[in-house]
Amino acid sequence: MNINPTEKLSQPIVEKVAIVGAGPGGLAAAIALRSQGIDVQIYEKAQEFRPAGTGLGLAPNGLNFLDAIAPGIVEALKGSGCEVHHTVLKDIRGETIRANASKYQEKYGQPLVTVWWYRLQQVLASRLPSDIIHLNHRCIGFEQDENGVKIRFDGEKSVYADLLIGADGVNSVIREILFGEGKPNYIGSMCWRAVIKYHHELFNDYELVFVKGNQQFMYLLNVGGGYMSWISRKFSPEYSLCHSADEVKSRILHELADWDESFQVVVQATPAEQIWEGPICDRPPLTHWSQGRVTLLGDAAHPMAPAMGQGANTTFEDAYELRECFSQSANLQEALTSYEQRRMQRTKIIQARSALGEMRYYEANTVASNGQREQTMSLNDDFHKWLYDYKPSATIKF
Repeated sequence: MNINPTEKLSQPIVEKVAIVGAGPGGLAAAIALRSQGIDVQIYEKAQEFRPAGTGLGLAPNGLNFLDAIAPGIVEALKGSGCEVHHTVLKDIRGETIRANASKYQEKYGQPLVTVWWYRLQQVLASRLPSDIIHLNHRCIGFEQDENGVKIRFDGEKSVYADLLIGADGVNSVIREILFGEGKPNYIGSMCWRAVIKYHHELFNDYELVFVKGNQQFMYLLNVGGGYMSWISRKFSPEYSLCHSADEVKSRILHELADWDESFQVVVQATPAEQIWEGPICDRPPLTHWSQGRVTLLGDAAHPMAPAMGQGANTTFEDAYELRECFSQSANLQEALTSYEQRRMQRTKIIQARSALGEMRYYEANTVASNGQREQTMSLNDDFHKWLYDYKPSATIKF
C-alpha cells in the first residue's frame, strides 16, 4: 500500500497505545502519536515528577525532529536552557588549552542547547493532558495475543492496549521480557554528576567547559535559569559503588584533589544527596526491536554511551519516525517493520561511535602529523554532517 508521506490515514492503524516510561522519549512519542488521533496513555514508575537527571545537549538533529513533532517546542527549550555560543577546553590546572566559538548554528541550521533533563521533561509534559500520565505504575510484565496487549503493574493493576511501547531506558523491563539479556554492559567508565543552582566563574565567557585530566575528565554546563550541571567521568576497568551519599561526595572530591580549586568548589557546593554515582553502560545492538504488538524506543532500543551526547537526540528521531510509519502504513506490523528499517542502521552506527568516543576520552595525548590530523578532521567532518544535518524525511547515507 503506497501512501503519500504528506497524507494521513483516515483512521489510525491502532486506537490505543500504552507507553511505559515518562522520560523525554516516552513524552515525545506520546505527543507525536496523539497528533495522529491515537489514544496514548503513559505509565511511569516514579511516584512524582521531581528535579532529577543531568544536564544534556540537544544537538541540531534532535532539535530538527523535536520541532517536527511539536512546532514551537524548540523555542521553549531555548528559553528553559542555554544556547551554547562558546566552549573551552582546559587542563586540570585551569589553564586554557583551546577556546572555540560554536559552529552548530552556522553549519547545521540549529544551535547546541544545553538543558537540565528535568526541565526538558517538564516542557514536554506541558504539551500533554495531565490525565494521560499515570505515575506510580511500575511495570512488572505483559502478555499479548493477536488482539492486544495486557500490561501488568505493581499492586495488581493492569491495562489493555493495541500497542505497548517500551521507553523505559537502559534497564528496560520491556526489553528484558522480550529478549532476556540480563544486565547492561559496563564499558569501563564511572560517572558522578549533579545539577545545582550555582554560577561558576568560568561561565562569564563560556557556556560549556571541558576539563581533561589523566584518564578522567569533567564537563561544566550552563543549563539555564541559574543552574549548572557538572559531570565527571573516570576510566575504571572495574566499578564499585559507595554506600552513602557522604561517601560519594568524599570519593569524587578525592578524585579531584590534584585539580585546580575552581573545579573542586562546584562539587563542594553540591549537597551530597544530590550527587549521582553510577557506571556508564550500553547494550549490543538488537536485530529487531519489535515482537507482535510490543516495540522499543530510545534508550530501551539503543542505549549508548554519552560521549557523543546522542541519547536524547536519537530518541526524538525515533518518536518522529514511529509517527510517520503509523501514518504511512496499512497495518501495525507494516508500521513496526518500517520503523525498524528506518532507525536500526543509523542508531547502530551511533552506538558504536559513542562507545569508541567514550574510551577516546581517556587516551593519552598524542602528537599526530599534519597529514594524520587533516585526515582525521576530514573523517570527523563527514561524520558530523551525517549526524547533525539529519532532518525529518531525510535520505542521507553514510
